[in-house]
Amino acid sequence: MSPATPELISPRSARVLAARRLAKRNFRGKERLFLAEGPQAVREAAGHRAGGEATLVELFVTPETADRYADIVGAARDAGARVHLAAEQVIADISTTVTPQGLVGICRFLDTPFEEVLAARPRLVALLANVRDPGNAGTVLRCADAAGAEAVVLTDASVDVYNPKAVRASVGSLFHLPVAVGVPVERAVEALRAAGVRVLAADGAGDRDLDDELDKGTMGGPTAWVFGNEAWGLPEETRALTDAVVRVPIHGKAESLNLATAAAVCLYASARAQRAPGGCRSVTGN
Repeated sequence: MSPATPELISPRSARVLAARRLAKRNFRGKERLFLAEGPQAVREAAGHRAGGEATLVELFVTPETADRYADIVGAARDAGARVHLAAEQVIADISTTVTPQGLVGICRFLDTPFEEVLAARPRLVALLANVRDPGNAGTVLRCADAAGAEAVVLTDASVDVYNPKAVRASVGSLFHLPVAVGVPVERAVEALRAAGVRVLAADGAGDRDLDDELDKGTMGGPTAWVFGNEAWGLPEETRALTDAVVRVPIHGKAESLNLATAAAVCLYASARAQRAPGGCRSVTGN
């Protein structure tokens, strides 16, 4: 079957211009909408609902891509999203990637109030403090999702989680777990500790070794990991707020680990400890 004729062929149409503006943070914040590009992100968005509303509100797709991913287009329509068949140049104009994949969705913001994160009594949380690189933020979110974390919290000094690069780097994980944004780091740490969550700072200069903590059996309870800026880590005032500052041991000759790799190691260490006999997941589930 030959592809249908595109409905949108001009990059200067009102709908295309409105979508393209969402690449900028101020427009995203004003409209409370963001872009999700590629089949994985759009598929996850089409199946996601928040507050009783469908997350995906609009989809731009080339006719050829619509044929290839008919299931995604069908799911988008089932979710009530407006589907536009668009020329490749239109998709390229909306997309923020060098090589667009033929479909771009417009989604409602889906962040969760921090109070709801606390009320859910999380057992594993990733707290991003002053993380500025969107690719790192999205990758840490993906790692948190894979490790079974219940939430990710981004402080008010961190990158916008709806930055297109962060959304792509999360590879759909943005739609899988609660994400709270704009929380001052002091408030986040104090509230988590008050909720019975042990707060650990991940820092290469930490005075505690992750292997030692695992051997001593201290990692099985509810835990929040604080990850800092890619370039300069966590400031002393932030480290002082936490229960302990933990370093990932370097057994080889590498100088250090990048943020996302260190986050994956720390989160999986907690996930493993929590699932072991005596861990909070295997005893009470809380």
